[in-house]
Amino acid sequence: MSFDKSVKTEFSSQLKSFASTLSDIVSSKNEWSIRGFADVFKNIYPISSDTKLVSKVLELHLLPSFLEFAKEIGYTIELPTYQNWYPDLTFTSKQKPSVRFAVDLKTTYRLDKRPNFCNGFTLGSHGAYFIDRTHTKNIQYPYDSYGAHFCFGVIYSRVEKSNESKSSVFSVDELPSIPATIRDLTFFAEEKWKIASDKPGSGNTANIGSIKKIPAILEGNGIFAKAGEELFDDYWINYGKIEVVKDGKRKKLTSFSEYLSYRGLPPSLNNSDSK
Repeated sequence: MSFDKSVKTEFSSQLKSFASTLSDIVSSKNEWSIRGFADVFKNIYPISSDTKLVSKVLELHLLPSFLEFAKEIGYTIELPTYQNWYPDLTFTSKQKPSVRFAVDLKTTYRLDKRPNFCNGFTLGSHGAYFIDRTHTKNIQYPYDSYGAHFCFGVIYSRVEKSNESKSSVFSVDELPSIPATIRDLTFFAEEKWKIASDKPGSGNTANIGSIKKIPAILEGNGIFAKAGEELFDDYWINYGKIEVVKDGKRKKLTSFSEYLSYRGLPPSLNNSDSK
């Protein structure tokens, strides 16, 4: 989509500013304020540390804040029509409906033995709608109709619970004493190409992976940061398709350094330090 780049710059700045406000909204004493699920009998069942569960509950916890934020900056938010469609949130300008941005919500945890690194996350598919940018399958609107594609991320530390607290049922009065599942939540927003890796985010699906070094994520300093979005797009559109010769054998191109060599581009464009 072609429009005034200042619109994207303004939205990016607003989204990053919004991210910086959320820790106090969802945390208490640096711990996640969500402690469990309640039933009609006022029993509280502690939430587990399952990453998919934490991710979904965090998304629900943040949605009211996102709706208020969108209203303040003059945008509407549209949720995906179907569960597995991209993106999680579509922001559309009320003043100019042709202006829209994709915002995907992603969560990951810090590695206990390497606190400056996280487990990483996926940044969306590099399949059909990424390749054919007029495609409408599994995406709310065609890829090219979005002015930019953002990752809105949460990086957290897991809290180890005792077996007793995992299996206990608490009353409403005991809510403050229920152990937290996660703590030290760090929120960020960045265009996904700026924090992308050159490797898939999961082994069995066509998903783009993120870098894992936390300072580089927060600075938007991924593998493609020096090369730019155009080369990021070309690399991932062709990922696993281009073949190169190595040690006399043909193999599929699966690294950005191989890609740069194949395209005859300088190796300095590979921001490998971000890994």
